[in-house]
Amino acid sequence: QVQLVESGGGLVQPGGSLRLSCVASGIAFRANDMGWYRQAPGEQRELVATITSMFTTMYKDSVKGRFTISRDNAKNTVYLQMNSLKPEDTAVYYCNSPRRPVYSWGQGTQVTVSS
Repeated sequence: QVQLVESGGGLVQPGGSLRLSCVASGIAFRANDMGWYRQAPGEQRELVATITSMFTTMYKDSVKGRFTISRDNAKNTVYLQMNSLKPEDTAVYYCNSPRRPVYSWGQGTQVTVSS
């Protein structure tokens, strides 16, 4: 049974930072590419960052230079370091496979960027 558990969200002022974590179980984690998605109110879920099993990273243009995805295979965990946060980064953030079909979605973690 696949389980993805996200954490680390919160309320932060513009320009601030947060580090999100996602612990995966029930999958061969080290062999999987992983991604971080986000969904803002009224918007479709979008993929913002990907890290392959070979540690190659890719980013949506709007987060390049501000977000960093990383992984720790020993802990079955993928991280998203978010710096210079903007109000438009406000969303629920999820981790999952960047490929189709995705795994069952976790509960996500809310990130709110507001003064």
